[in-house]
Amino acid sequence: MDIAALNKFTPLDASKFRDPLTTGSGETRASVSLRALQTLWINTGTLCNLTCVNCYIKSSPTNDRLAYITTAEVTAYLDEIAADGLGTEEIGFTGGEPFMNPEMIDILKATLSRSFRALVLTNAMRPLAKMQDGLLRLRESYGDKLVLRVSVDHYDPIQHEKERGPRSWEPAIAGLTWLSENGFNINVAGRTFWDEDEASLRAGYGRLFSKIGLALDPQNPVDLVLFPEMDEMADVPEITTACWGILDVSPDAMMCSSSRMVVKRRGTDKTIVVPCTLLPYDERFEMGETLAEAAADVALNHPHCAKFCVLGGGACSGG
Repeated sequence: MDIAALNKFTPLDASKFRDPLTTGSGETRASVSLRALQTLWINTGTLCNLTCVNCYIKSSPTNDRLAYITTAEVTAYLDEIAADGLGTEEIGFTGGEPFMNPEMIDILKATLSRSFRALVLTNAMRPLAKMQDGLLRLRESYGDKLVLRVSVDHYDPIQHEKERGPRSWEPAIAGLTWLSENGFNINVAGRTFWDEDEASLRAGYGRLFSKIGLALDPQNPVDLVLFPEMDEMADVPEITTACWGILDVSPDAMMCSSSRMVVKRRGTDKTIVVPCTLLPYDERFEMGETLAEAAADVALNHPHCAKFCVLGGGACSGG
């Protein structure tokens, strides 16, 4: 992947990503069918202890556009999975910062007690530290079924803090180290908007892992996930049905072929399902309140579909 070329900024052509069926050039837009619901993502709420420069969901200490989801609301979807025999193996949790949600330990217990694998995306900072006792109990009861993916945006503290803000490095590394020392199943998520190729990035993370004593393989795409940068105002090609053959990419490799995400908008008393973790706000992608309603095909009618999933090779599940 040519990371530098992928991240060069050119403003988005206003004719693109307007019609769910047809591209701006009049070609048939690609869509993706749900082959199996392998991962159900839950957005726990958009509040976060950080305000990152390039957060695609604009999480911050004041952004509550997506409200805290409750244990009861999560359980209703776990019930639907069981009732409909969907065979889902993994429940993913993202935010905001999931550990800002006061019910997060109870939500994880409800998930893990049903034998799902739980994947939590976290910055491993103070909100997580405040829930250490609950996490230790979950670790003792459910072992490696609980997976925590810690965001470390660059292996260099200065570069990391350019994205995450001053004084964000040491608490994140302390949280990551605590998780490792206490035997949690962990991996790391980095970013590729830096002017480095993938080999250089993985080598740099490898040096960091060795320095702080993490038993993670930086060459393993599960141990170290590198996400392409996302900016919906940047130009990117639209994906047509012909692109699958041209790019030698399968629609079955797209995130929306195997996952959905539940969100709860502020000021509402209901949850809704969207295709994936990247499209929490766009009302065009609301698919209904139930997983059954959300089983429809997904038109790749957003810049994130193209840049992150098709061209960037991004995926959020645990592998």
